[in-house]
Amino acid sequence: MNMEAFILGVGGTMPLPNRHLTSVLLRREGEVFLFDAGEGTQVSLRALNLKWKKISAILISHTHADHVTGLPGMLMLSSQVDREEPLYIIGPPRVAEYVESSRKVLEMYINFEIRVREIANPGEPQQVFQGDGYAIHSFPLRHSRVCVGYTLIEDPRPGEFHPERAVAAGVPRGPLWSRLQDGAEVSLDNGRVVTPAEVMGPPRRGRKFTYMTDTLPLESAIPHIADSDLLISEGMFTEEHRETAYAKKHMTAGDAARLAARAGGIRRMGLIHYSPRFTNRQLKDLVREARAHFPGAFLTRDQMHIEIPYQDE
Repeated sequence: MNMEAFILGVGGTMPLPNRHLTSVLLRREGEVFLFDAGEGTQVSLRALNLKWKKISAILISHTHADHVTGLPGMLMLSSQVDREEPLYIIGPPRVAEYVESSRKVLEMYINFEIRVREIANPGEPQQVFQGDGYAIHSFPLRHSRVCVGYTLIEDPRPGEFHPERAVAAGVPRGPLWSRLQDGAEVSLDNGRVVTPAEVMGPPRRGRKFTYMTDTLPLESAIPHIADSDLLISEGMFTEEHRETAYAKKHMTAGDAARLAARAGGIRRMGLIHYSPRFTNRQLKDLVREARAHFPGAFLTRDQMHIEIPYQDE
């Protein structure tokens, strides 16, 4: 089952040429999730030729303009295709007000159901969405406005099937092998019952994707970002601008990397939400500072595609 991230925008505060505002699309087999929707999100979506009809949920970190001003465009874009499933919009308080006022003032024609779910107590970690084989959780961040991060965590997968064990147990090759792999017991002609545990290895972990932006560095975030196969985290400033970062309730790239290193188990960390004060050439300073603490850090770019494989692949 494929899982992949598409970076739709990496900028913070204001859009720049070739740097749209922050938004990340995650695709997991037949489902698509959008994390934040900065101005121009639909432009990158169309440029990548991604199928926005498949979006199950849009997850908003907070209601600052550079994270939500692309949402009306996304809703109008979605109304141009046939859709039977509801679209979920999830976020902290005032998300519903923003969606409703945008629809009313712009007199949007929407030909599908929109279900807005405000996170009732965003200061507490909680599950906010669930699907087949995964769940999405929010966790609190600390910004100048109520803000949350998100994790998508897959359910554990069945262990590896061992054909030699099945043969030794007397299970003939064929449909019975498939039943065992699906977690069902099988009965043999001699009356023996063979359980999956006899022919399968231990369960294998699923994948974990984490999105965290617009926050001061928080100890409390460490258990939520731990063991992420891909962490997308803000790295808005260099250490030189630490005072400015903290005044605006943001992290430096070094802060993000230190959190990732302390959390443990993180395979890769992509920096995002860059301050417009940095030119594209100067962004190398951000990743250089991050790699001093977390070697797996890299810069995300608009329209970047990132595969998220299983750890055992």
